[in-house]
Amino acid sequence: MAEFGSGGGTGGGGLPSSPGPVQGKVAFKAGDGEGGGGGGGRSRFDSTGSRVSNGDCALAGAGEEPGSAPPASPESSSKEKGFSTSQQREGKPGIPRRSSIIKDGTKQKRERKKTVSFSSMPTEKKISSASDCINAMVEGSELKKIRSNSRVYHRYFLLDADMQSLRWEPSKKDSEKAKIDIKSIKEVRTGKNTDIFRSNGIYDQISEDCAFSIIYGENYESLDLVANSADVANIWVTGLRYLISYGKHTLDMIESTQDNMRTSWLSQMFCESDVDNLGHIPLCNAVQFIKDLNPGLKTNKIELKFKELHRSKEKTGTEVTKEEFIEVFHELCTRPEIYFLLVQFSSNKEFLDTKDLMMFLEAEQGMALVTEEISLEIIQKYEPAKEGQEKGCLSIDGFTNYLTSPDCHIFDPEHKKVCQDMKQPLSHYFINSSHNTYLIEDQFRGPSDITGYIRALKMGCRSVELDVWDGPDNEPVIYTGHTMTSQIVFRSVIDIINKYAFFASEYPLILCLENHCSIKQQKVMVQHMKKILGDKLHTQSPNIEESYLPSPESLKGKILIKAKKLSSNCSGLEGDVTDEDEGAEMSQRVGKEGVEQQNSITGKRFQLCKELSELVSICKSVQFKEFQVSFQLQKYWEVCSFNEVLASKYANENPGDFVNYNKRFLARVFPSPMRIDSSNMNPQDFWKCGCQIVAMNFQTPGLMMDLNIGWFRQNGNCGYVLRPAIMREEVSFFSANTKDTVPGVSPQLLHIKIISGQNFPKPKGSGAKGDVVDPYVYVEIHGIPADCAEQRTKTMHQNGDNPIFDESFEFQINLPELAMVRFVVLDDDYIGDEFIGQYTIPFECLQTGYRHVPLQSLTGEILAHASLFVHVAITNRRGGGKPHKRGLSVRKGKKSREYASMRTLWIKTIDEVFKNALQPVRDATDLRENMQ
Repeated sequence: MAEFGSGGGTGGGGLPSSPGPVQGKVAFKAGDGEGGGGGGGRSRFDSTGSRVSNGDCALAGAGEEPGSAPPASPESSSKEKGFSTSQQREGKPGIPRRSSIIKDGTKQKRERKKTVSFSSMPTEKKISSASDCINAMVEGSELKKIRSNSRVYHRYFLLDADMQSLRWEPSKKDSEKAKIDIKSIKEVRTGKNTDIFRSNGIYDQISEDCAFSIIYGENYESLDLVANSADVANIWVTGLRYLISYGKHTLDMIESTQDNMRTSWLSQMFCESDVDNLGHIPLCNAVQFIKDLNPGLKTNKIELKFKELHRSKEKTGTEVTKEEFIEVFHELCTRPEIYFLLVQFSSNKEFLDTKDLMMFLEAEQGMALVTEEISLEIIQKYEPAKEGQEKGCLSIDGFTNYLTSPDCHIFDPEHKKVCQDMKQPLSHYFINSSHNTYLIEDQFRGPSDITGYIRALKMGCRSVELDVWDGPDNEPVIYTGHTMTSQIVFRSVIDIINKYAFFASEYPLILCLENHCSIKQQKVMVQHMKKILGDKLHTQSPNIEESYLPSPESLKGKILIKAKKLSSNCSGLEGDVTDEDEGAEMSQRVGKEGVEQQNSITGKRFQLCKELSELVSICKSVQFKEFQVSFQLQKYWEVCSFNEVLASKYANENPGDFVNYNKRFLARVFPSPMRIDSSNMNPQDFWKCGCQIVAMNFQTPGLMMDLNIGWFRQNGNCGYVLRPAIMREEVSFFSANTKDTVPGVSPQLLHIKIISGQNFPKPKGSGAKGDVVDPYVYVEIHGIPADCAEQRTKTMHQNGDNPIFDESFEFQINLPELAMVRFVVLDDDYIGDEFIGQYTIPFECLQTGYRHVPLQSLTGEILAHASLFVHVAITNRRGGGKPHKRGLSVRKGKKSREYASMRTLWIKTIDEVFKNALQPVRDATDLRENMQ
């Protein structure tokens, strides 16, 4: 099972380097070629011009080039050099590495250097079978031999061509003694799991995923090794395990299993294409054939691979033989990271049988009650070879099909339908909301269009806005007053709302009506709404005996009008109410008018007809005064709207009161009038205070809309998301600005490994020529302030097809119910546009295990075949998960201590009692923190 370590983000390595940039360039040799990759984090450059950023470096000796080839001088050959811990901690440069998909141990945030990557090996040949591993071992690799007393020796290890023994050089031993017979090897152990590793003074500075041990001989001695990269460690572990199991017959065994299954399947497919039985097919047919089997591959890349193969054989013509077809397929369609995952679970076979697959499903994918029948169903569904289906074997191709299928999507399918309790009061839900829905561009000069309503309602929006003014021919119109926006007829908007109101969700739709019409045209509005919407309108008066709003479940199929309402003691056919005019406020901002005038407009009053007033039931618009007044006087059916600036002020100055206010009352937050360009506020800033209706400009894509769209996916995209219990329960107290753990909520540790990417397109607005990208990935956490964080991978240069990142990150999530994870892929070598794709998902919707993340464009469309391959694990911060993970939370700098606060109830006797309890509570907090 893959394990995850701590620290900000790790790209590999062993020992931490000094905090500052390392002086001097780091050159190194790895047995399988020098790695590419650039900096992680926000890149900077050291004095040499080399990119430096957060990452890891491995073991290196003082005064020795890290990763250099074995010394040739007699002196260095005759005596092994040992290196102490103190030397390493002085910031000596070291050999870089990457984390593994087999193991990932405890790591610290440190400087990242260049790393070895499959995609950057000189031959560009990917490791995709056991024979590739053995060939690489015959060529040899530099490994570090670990001895007791913190001694580390750089040695060049290689497998004899006859595959009978493992040798290393240079060594003071006789050449015949500096070897281990393969027959004497009892076990190959991954990680730092021997006494020598455990007792070594530099244990914590050696990466778990680069370490492995060879247990050999009658006395079970151990040869403890650290590879330059996790990839190299994977090669040696995989190859040695095959050799132990099959000895000199290893390659024969490989030929007779997986390759036969794949070869027979591809041969059959080839023969079906070769209808004339010529033994070859046209190049264009071969290219299309492979593209049909792997749609993400680029046509020109497949063509180029065939032409390179023909050129290497000095072959003319464009016909493709069966052998050439199979070779190119093997090269292009085998993903090394999936191959290493397969052999980890396959008991040294080139395929998974039903029991191997059961182990994978239970141990990694978190699937409960797995049976052999379930394994067989998966094999039948995803294994392309008929032989594999009959024998119950899942080949590398079938395993790849399974891992890229919807069954291994990162989003939990349980959340694709309504899965939350929908019988809570309306105020207990976040509601997907739109601001000035009729606008499709900016707020001041942009056009108004009914497509704004269609788009929002199809996206699951449950609160739309209508800014209504008198229009020509006694027909009310919708636009933003005091601006240059165009107008649309009120009746046509109501028609569209009637048609699409429940297109995406059956739960109640709120129409935020900002009414500026004369009495005459108000009556026209009423006629249109009654005639078109009919029984969908909810006009039932609120029950004064109740304390909370009705539930979404009880309001299914209903449309609620949020607007001004006449007081109950108004006996006439009309009366005056205060005006709501966001457009006037914006106009003043644009015209730089004074604050005095703005205040005067806020208090402006207008005439409201009783017929329109009676359409307003449980969403009566009122003006907010202050929290204590609202706690005592506001009715549960009254709704206050807050300007973004005012809401931010309350969120910062009265976070606890704001949360408590929103337990009973609906609060609507609309963007600042300064956002003339229709930019969006961060909805998380107000969700953390419990604000239900955070109005977004749906026409403006970007991070903020990504968060909004991602957030409302978690309950079947029905437009309603149940708020955390700590925000609903009357007895609980929660401060939105908490910067540490939340009382009563168990923190979770989120471990994310970014393994690889697939088929990244060029940024849409890029001005660079060609299709080559230099991708890197950001992992962002959005939530309460204590949870907000981000980490990035290194850059993979000139590889957008299948870049191997293999980097792990760990985040502490203090309030999981409000947290979101966002994956962003960017191009490091861009002109004009760096954005490749993103995916945003609520923490509660994450599926653990090996998952694919589908990437979306800036405007939310799925990018065809573009994805990230990741591993997700979630453990409990306080003792859950594996023992070695305990206490390895994200390291935080020292913060000011936060104490519990008291809320004034305005009941003198009770307030006096709790006032006296404040100091003892502070003392108890000090005692607890000091003990921890």
